[in-house]
Amino acid sequence: MTSSAQLKIALCSDHAGFELKNKISDYLKTGDAVEIKDFGAYSAMPADYPDYAHPMAKAVERGDFDFGIAFCGTGNGINMTVNKHQGIRSALCWMPELAELARRHNDANVLAIPARFLAYELTVSIVEKFLSTEFDGGRHLIRVEKMRCN
Repeated sequence: MTSSAQLKIALCSDHAGFELKNKISDYLKTGDAVEIKDFGAYSAMPADYPDYAHPMAKAVERGDFDFGIAFCGTGNGINMTVNKHQGIRSALCWMPELAELARRHNDANVLAIPARFLAYELTVSIVEKFLSTEFDGGRHLIRVEKMRCN
């Protein structure tokens, strides 16, 4: 894998996203990512996603990680939670084209994955597209800057 070269990636999930998160973590470790940190959950036992999403979002927001990838059953709850953080632009993606546009047009820094609805191979494609796509800037930068609540 070449798209994650030199990246620091933060991961988190709830119990429903635990298995897919671990598979994606293993996949990312086969590439050139310099650092991957798992903020939990650490088992498939019932877990509340905010307990793991907030610490991951704070770390991405501080700049400790280039990107975050968050997994839960539908992707919705964990996406809503990380988006509570001012410096986070999380996108719920279920196809590579959405991940590409989230990066190109919205400068998304967190990818939310609906783990109960995606096969591993499709998830790899989405993650690859997300990590390998650059922000277009230009007219999109103005829109991204307007996202902040002051």
